[in-house]
Amino acid sequence: MLVHGAVYARGLRRYSTYRAATLAGVLTNSVFGAINAMVLLALFGARPEINGYDATDAVTQVFIGQALIGVTLIISGPSLDLSTRIRTGDVAMDLLRPVPLQSWWLAQDLGRATFAFAWRGLPTFAVGALLFDLAAPDAPLATVVSLLLVAVLGFALRYLYTLSGFWILDVRGLWTLMGFVGPVAAGMMLPLALFPAPVADVLRLLPWASLVQIPAEIYLGKDTLPGGSALGGLALQAGWATVLLGLGAWVTGRATRKVVVQGG
Repeated sequence: MLVHGAVYARGLRRYSTYRAATLAGVLTNSVFGAINAMVLLALFGARPEINGYDATDAVTQVFIGQALIGVTLIISGPSLDLSTRIRTGDVAMDLLRPVPLQSWWLAQDLGRATFAFAWRGLPTFAVGALLFDLAAPDAPLATVVSLLLVAVLGFALRYLYTLSGFWILDVRGLWTLMGFVGPVAAGMMLPLALFPAPVADVLRLLPWASLVQIPAEIYLGKDTLPGGSALGGLALQAGWATVLLGLGAWVTGRATRKVVVQGG
């Protein structure tokens, strides 16, 4: 635990040095959030309620999604530094550590996610609250727990994408593909409530929805959550976190038998 705590602190300290990039991220997320919000306000001006969502719900979810971009890195990465180490063969040195590969990178990424949420996510949401009428959290404690699970889930998915480098060596193509699929399936580009009901019901059960749509519905107190409650939403997120981390551990075991050193 001491090792993981040190790795977490290192990740937090490392990303806290990128202050200009963080400020640019806040500005970018705020601008795109405002544009998306105004489009949705125009939509709800013509139809005040869609599948249990009103204009305030939709705009609130827009800024929840924008606040979580830096945490999840759902839009085209960047991938974990591990992808480069796999390509160069330096991952062989990582495997010599007396710490599992997955937990090492999880601790570091949680440090990064903590900084991203505190210094990029919260300011972005605050800008949204200044510009628009956003809803207050229906269940604050459940929302906090949900956000913690978002950080774990975001890592778990990115870790699996990264591990594909043991077989395909260059993961940029996969990252590009998931940069399109992930935000749509997560409800970041458009709340899933605006999709046809059968499509939305399926997408809510996929892991990407637990990155944005489920946390947003927990925040808003929607009865579309599994079991109709925040507890059901948290159970879905925790279930996916367990499955994905378990899958990551299994794939790591398979992948480390196939370490390919390229270029050295």
